[in-house]
Amino acid sequence: MATIFKFKNMKPCCRILLPSKNVGVPLPKSSNFSSNPNYFSASRFPGSFGLRAILGRTNSALASTWGQSRVFSSSCCFNFSKRARAHFVVARAAPDLRNFSESVKNRVNDKNCDRIYVKGGINVKPPPEDEGVEEGRENVRKNECSREVGKEETEVEKEAWRLLRNAIVTYCGSPVGTVAANDPNEKTPLNYDQVFIRDFVPSAFAFLLKGEGDIVKNFLLHTLQLQSWEKTVDCYSPGQGLMPASFKVRSVVLDDDKLEEVLDPDFGESAIGRVAPVDSGLWWIILLRAYGKLTGDYTLQDRVDVQTGIKLIINLCLSDGFDMFPSLLVTDGSCMIDRRMGIHGHPLEIQSLFYSALRCSREMLAVEEGSKNLVRAINNRLSALSFHIREYYWVDLKKINEIYRYKTEEYSTEATNKFNIYPDQIPHWLMHWIPETGGYLIGNLQPAHMDFRFFTLGNLWSIVSSLGTPRQNEAVLNLIEAKWDDLIAQMPLKACYPAIESEEWRIITGSDPKNTPWSYHNGGSWPTLLWQFTLACMKMRRTDLAKKALDIVEKRLPLDGWPEYYDTKNGKFIGKQARLYQTWSIAGYLTSKMLMEKPDAAALLLWEEDYDILENCVCAVSNSNRKNCSRMLAKSQILV
Repeated sequence: MATIFKFKNMKPCCRILLPSKNVGVPLPKSSNFSSNPNYFSASRFPGSFGLRAILGRTNSALASTWGQSRVFSSSCCFNFSKRARAHFVVARAAPDLRNFSESVKNRVNDKNCDRIYVKGGINVKPPPEDEGVEEGRENVRKNECSREVGKEETEVEKEAWRLLRNAIVTYCGSPVGTVAANDPNEKTPLNYDQVFIRDFVPSAFAFLLKGEGDIVKNFLLHTLQLQSWEKTVDCYSPGQGLMPASFKVRSVVLDDDKLEEVLDPDFGESAIGRVAPVDSGLWWIILLRAYGKLTGDYTLQDRVDVQTGIKLIINLCLSDGFDMFPSLLVTDGSCMIDRRMGIHGHPLEIQSLFYSALRCSREMLAVEEGSKNLVRAINNRLSALSFHIREYYWVDLKKINEIYRYKTEEYSTEATNKFNIYPDQIPHWLMHWIPETGGYLIGNLQPAHMDFRFFTLGNLWSIVSSLGTPRQNEAVLNLIEAKWDDLIAQMPLKACYPAIESEEWRIITGSDPKNTPWSYHNGGSWPTLLWQFTLACMKMRRTDLAKKALDIVEKRLPLDGWPEYYDTKNGKFIGKQARLYQTWSIAGYLTSKMLMEKPDAAALLLWEEDYDILENCVCAVSNSNRKNCSRMLAKSQILV
């Protein structure tokens, strides 16, 4: 059942297609609300998550559930002009919204009620016009001037910018993202005509580095509107806080026979394999931090709805379960590798993004009584996760030799082989492949299982986020340099190395014809990984490697039509099912170019070693008597 909510004196030009259970929660009369700002309490509306979240109520809001589809107007809730400093998003409205509109009419001089500021209550005035953003505008101006004096864009850059702007999607007349691919000759776009959260990140970084932050702000706020609206597979709903994998702007015919725009999100219920995205919420938090860093506009982070969105994502990730590890347990296909590739369990990519999102959240969460427990949980998880990844995921020649001599079936808390890894798991290719001066973080770790494949994104983002130690970060780049022909060759960079083949491919992928050996996720080369590689190289002062990879991309990618991925062991051929004019291939190139030209801006996107994480020992908090304290071991690893 579709329910349309309209504000008085307002044209509902655009709407969002979302689910809900309790559509008819009545809003208070204007007199009651103005005299009692705590009207929306848990006791009065135990099921109305949206209203409690807006007013910054307690974390009990996480318990609400949602279900059936609805459409509601969003044009009064968002006005993304430069003047707007804070907004009020009504996640659950009611037929009596007309009274609510009138109750704030005299408080806010805006007919579209887009500047209601509620962080401290409905009577709080909006911040002044220039408060908190003048510094950000100055940062943008400095960024724009940071290009070399007199340097003009190359023809390749101009073409890339033209293609990126052609991929922009608008909603209510405002840009809200970019489509995944924009090939004019493609007749079956599948879901490549949608805006993906993970795919938009390199586009967002390109726009931010260009000084065009409005599209990023719009994207962050509109995807926030889509959060936690549960769609189901066979009547089972995912947890609160889930971000969609993608969304699409659709035109629908409403009751008045007029075409209206709606946002239709996909939480995985339409995806191949029906897997919900784990990385979407993590990328959203990382992008939110980047927006503040590069624009200086931190008022977006301070909004109540944004603070609530952060809490929902982190609470979902930190929720208790059966798992004993500090790493995040996920199913196969829930990240960039969105098809069956044997990464179920604790894949490195998710752990590095999880670690980054935790660090971002700790920076951005407002210090208040309601967030103290969450911040404490974040600190504890950061400490445990950092030690876990550095100690158990790291392999180099020395560590491989230790595994080679492991004893098995050890039963004690002091066991050396804690995960009962059998030495025969070490693949033959690894012993001859890994260089003496290099190392890397393995792809996955579970009981009696180590996935020794090299997954590029997880290792690169571990460098960017300082999940690895300084020594480990340096060793990863040493390995990439030593194995350049394997990991980069004619097109950077391999999604993973090596490819799984023959019977192993059949068993692990389920005979997936798209993930055949050295294609797509199974050893294919992805140009979009260039921007993460550039950031990692800049952090470790190895810009020579980034420049070398960038030159390869710049010479070949435009001639090939900006494909999604490349096939074969050396990345020689365009992928057999690769979409052309892939937006994140274009944006990855542009972002890499601008990062190299703006090292000051790039530095804002990096994380340095946080010694407070090492001091926050989980063993001490839990009064554990373990001899191998993670704090002491982690400290010993950072000494260079």
